[in-house]
Amino acid sequence: MSEGSTAPKPGDPGVRTGRAAGPRRGGSRSGRLPRGGRLFRDRARGGPVLRLFARWVRRPLLPAMRLWRRNIQLRIVAGTLLMSLGVVLLLGLVVIGQVRNGLLDAKEKAAQSQAAGGFSAAQDRAAATASAPGQQDGARAGSSVNWRSSLVEQLASGGQSAFNVVALSLDTGDTASRGVRASGEVDPITSIPAELRHYVAQGTDTFQKFTSIHYTSGKPSEAGLVIGKRLNDAEGTQYELYYLFPLTQEEDSLTLVKGTLATAGLFVMVLLGAIAWLMVRQVVTPVRMAAGIAERLSAGRLQERMKVTGEDDIARLGEAFNKMAQNLQLKIQQLEELSRMQRRFVSDVSHELRTPLTTVRMAADVIHEARVDFDPITARSAELLGDQLDRFESLLSDLLEISRFDAGAAALEAEPIDLRQVVRRVIGGAEPLAERKGTRIVVVGDKQPVVAEADARRVERVLRNLVVNAVEHGEGRDVVVKLAAAGGAVAVAVRDYGVGLKPGEATRVFNRFWRADPARARTTGGTGLGLSIAVEDARLHGGWLQAWGEPGGGSQFRLTLPRTADEPLRGSPIPLEPEDSRRNREQAAAGRAQESARLTAVPAQPAGDRPQLSVPPRLPAPSHATVDPTALPGSGARVVGRGVPDGDGGGAGPVTAGGNGNAEREDGTRGR
Repeated sequence: MSEGSTAPKPGDPGVRTGRAAGPRRGGSRSGRLPRGGRLFRDRARGGPVLRLFARWVRRPLLPAMRLWRRNIQLRIVAGTLLMSLGVVLLLGLVVIGQVRNGLLDAKEKAAQSQAAGGFSAAQDRAAATASAPGQQDGARAGSSVNWRSSLVEQLASGGQSAFNVVALSLDTGDTASRGVRASGEVDPITSIPAELRHYVAQGTDTFQKFTSIHYTSGKPSEAGLVIGKRLNDAEGTQYELYYLFPLTQEEDSLTLVKGTLATAGLFVMVLLGAIAWLMVRQVVTPVRMAAGIAERLSAGRLQERMKVTGEDDIARLGEAFNKMAQNLQLKIQQLEELSRMQRRFVSDVSHELRTPLTTVRMAADVIHEARVDFDPITARSAELLGDQLDRFESLLSDLLEISRFDAGAAALEAEPIDLRQVVRRVIGGAEPLAERKGTRIVVVGDKQPVVAEADARRVERVLRNLVVNAVEHGEGRDVVVKLAAAGGAVAVAVRDYGVGLKPGEATRVFNRFWRADPARARTTGGTGLGLSIAVEDARLHGGWLQAWGEPGGGSQFRLTLPRTADEPLRGSPIPLEPEDSRRNREQAAAGRAQESARLTAVPAQPAGDRPQLSVPPRLPAPSHATVDPTALPGSGARVVGRGVPDGDGGGAGPVTAGGNGNAEREDGTRGR
C-alpha cells in the first residue's frame, strides 16, 4: 500500500516563485527617515515619553523585583518549578506523540483490513452477477446504478457506524447522472480529496489519505481516514469504491490522555514545588537566622547566639558561628576593658601630676624671678624650665579634656553668642605671635552680627588653635579670618598662604600627636592635641571642622556651626576651597582667555558704520554660592579630595572632620 502525493507546480497557488520583491533603490520620498534636526527633535520628543512609560510600567513591579532579589528561597523554588514545567511539557509531548502514533497505526491497520475485505467482497459480487443479454445502454446504466446502490448498502451495513462507503464513477464531469452512492449521509464531493481520486483513477492499487469527513445533514465534520480503490461492476464498468473511517474514538482517547497528563503534570509540579520549598527552607532558615544574629551582633548585642540542633553541616556552621561570636565578644570586652583602663590611667595620671606640678611650678617661679642674680647659663636654664612647665601644664589640660571626650563626659554649655567677639579675643591673644612672625591678621565679614547658640569657651579654643596654627605655618604672610552666616548655619574660615597641605595626609590631619613635618620646630609649644580637641568640640556642637590645602598655596580650615543647638547642618555659608586657590585662578584665567578669543573673533566694523553706544557702568562680579557642595548633607566628616596640578607637581584637596561623628576622609591634606 502506498499513499499518493503530487509535487507542487510553479503555477500553483501558495508556491512562491522568483526572487522576493524588495524596495526599489532609493525608495519613495514618504519612506525616507527624517534628516538632521527633525530626526533629533523626534528622538528628543520620544525619549522622555519612553522613559516615563518605562517608569510607569516598572513601578508596580518594584516590590516583586525587590522580593526576587532578596529571597533566595523564592528563586530556588521558582527555578525548580520552571525546570519541572519544562520536563513535564517535554515528557507530555513525547507521550502524546507516542500515543497518537499508536492509535493511528492501530486504526490504519484495522481500516486497511476492513477495506481490503470490502474490496474483495465487491469484486466477488461483481463477478457473480451477470448482465442481461441484449440490454440497451440506458437500461444497462440504470442496472449499474442500482447494483452500486445495493453494493454500498450491503457493505455499509456491516460497519455499524464504524465506517461509511462511497461509490463514484470515473467520469467526474457527470457525477450526479452516473450514480453517486454514499452511506451515512456523507458528502462525497467534499469528503474525498481530489488528489486521492486522481491516484485511484490512474492506478490499480489501494490508496489512502487522512482528511476531514463532511456530512450533508449538517452534522459537524470530523477527522477520518479514506481508503479507495478502482474496481469493475457487474457490467464491467470501472468505478471508484471508498471506505471512510472516522477517527472520533481515537480523538476521544487522545483527549483523555492529554487531560490525564495535564492533571498528573500539575500535581507533579505542585509536589516538586512543595518538596523544593521544604528542602530549601531547611537550608535557608539557619542562614536567615545567622544573618539576623549577625545584624544584632553588629548593633552591639554581643550575647546573641544561634540555636544548634543535630550534627549535620548546618549544625557545624551554627557551632562555628557561635564560637566566632563568643570569641568576638571576648575580644571586644577585653578591648573595652583596656580602653577603660587607659582612659582611667590618663585621667588619674593627669590628676596626680597636678599636685607635684603645682609644687614644681611654685619653685620654678621663685627661681625664674631670681634669675637676674644667676650667671647667664643658669638664668637661661631657669627660663627654659618655666617655658617647659607651661607646656607641661597645657599638655595635662589637653589630656584631661581628651579623657573627658573619650569617656563621654564632655558637656556643652550652649548660649547665644556673637562669633565676632570670640574672633576679636582670639586675634588679640595671637597678636604677639603674629608680630614676631611678621604676619598680619585680617578679618573679613565682621560688619554684620554672626550669632549662634554655642559654648563660647569651646569655640574660642577651636578658633585659637586654628589662628595660631595659621600664623605658625603662614611663612610670614597674611592670615585671613572670614565670618559668614546663611540659612541655619554660621561659619568661620581661617586662611593662610604658607606651606599648605600635601596629598596623602588627609586621614592624619586631625589625628592625635601627628605632625606634618616632624623636623619642624614648635615655636608656640603646642602639644599635638589641638586639632583633635577642636574636632571633638565641633562634633559636640553638631558642627563640622573641615580643611583644604594645596602644596605651596596655603590652607584653609573652616568651622561650621548650626545657628540653633541640635539643628542638623545642610551646608556651609563659606566655600571650603577659597576663591583664590590655584585651581580657581586657573579656571578664571581660562574663562577670561575664552572670552577675549570670542571677542577678537568678531569682525570689526568701520568707524563710520558703527553706531555710538553708551557704555553701562560695570556691575560687581556675582557672588559664589553660599552652600558648599563638599559639605552636603548629613555628615560633617565628609572628605572630598581634589587634586590640582601645579608647577611643583603637587595637588590640593579638602579634608573634613567633625559633625555627627561619621568621618569620611580622603588623602589630600596634612595635619598640624
